[in-house]
Amino acid sequence: MGTVNYASKYADQVDARFTLGALTQGFVNDNYDFVGVNAVNVFSRDLATLNNYTTSGTSRYGTPEELGNAVQTLTLTQDKSFTYVIDRKTAEDTNGTMEAAATLAENIDNVLIPTIDAYRLSVLVANAPTSGTYSEANHTVNATATSADNAYSEFLKVQEILDDDKAPVGGRVCAVTPAFYNYIKISDSFTKSGDLATQIAINGQVGEIDGVAIVKMPTSYFPSNVDFVITNSAVMPSPIKIYELKIHDDAPGISGSLVEARFYYDAFVLGKKADAIGVHTTIAS
Repeated sequence: MGTVNYASKYADQVDARFTLGALTQGFVNDNYDFVGVNAVNVFSRDLATLNNYTTSGTSRYGTPEELGNAVQTLTLTQDKSFTYVIDRKTAEDTNGTMEAAATLAENIDNVLIPTIDAYRLSVLVANAPTSGTYSEANHTVNATATSADNAYSEFLKVQEILDDDKAPVGGRVCAVTPAFYNYIKISDSFTKSGDLATQIAINGQVGEIDGVAIVKMPTSYFPSNVDFVITNSAVMPSPIKIYELKIHDDAPGISGSLVEARFYYDAFVLGKKADAIGVHTTIAS
């Protein structure tokens, strides 16, 4: 009996990766202008000393001193790039699935954006105060483990520290791991009134806890052992100064397309606003 060779072909639809989009845009601001420079100096003011007023002498208000200030320098450090070639033969013989612009978009969604999201979270965690301005409390709350039994109470602990350090209640936003979100959802101590009923205004937002917008992000975006971070967008300027995307057709020495991308960006925590950061980890105290 003769051998039968069956015909086959490749589909014209690409098995593209799922993408989440930029999940930390609601956590940052663009209040500072880096045009023409790679660093910006930000001034902050000292506070006066409160005295007891006296009804005699010539210094009744106290001894006047020059009011001081401080300078924080924000310097861009993250200069990332990628490049690759799509040979003309590859483009012609893959049923249109290796089109340069489509591959570039896929790399932005799956390489660049997750990198920036994870970097911003790492900067927030690294700059959470070890001693709050007013409470002198550590803004990183440690627990031996997180579970449905303690998830809500642990969330309230972090909220309490932020409240004691006068962080604004309005505008708080919280990045959570999927595991922490699930613990909250099944917690008997968490009253779900209004949860998930809020208008979705931030990409990735899945509801609110006590007025704090909750944004669920993949665990891989978080530093090790961190399961949620609360902040306020006023805390972190995150400029993207260069967002350069290039597709060169028939570049010298290449028959096909040369794709190049460069991204010059950073994220900073403003010193006088760091009290609005609260972090929860599962590292034993």
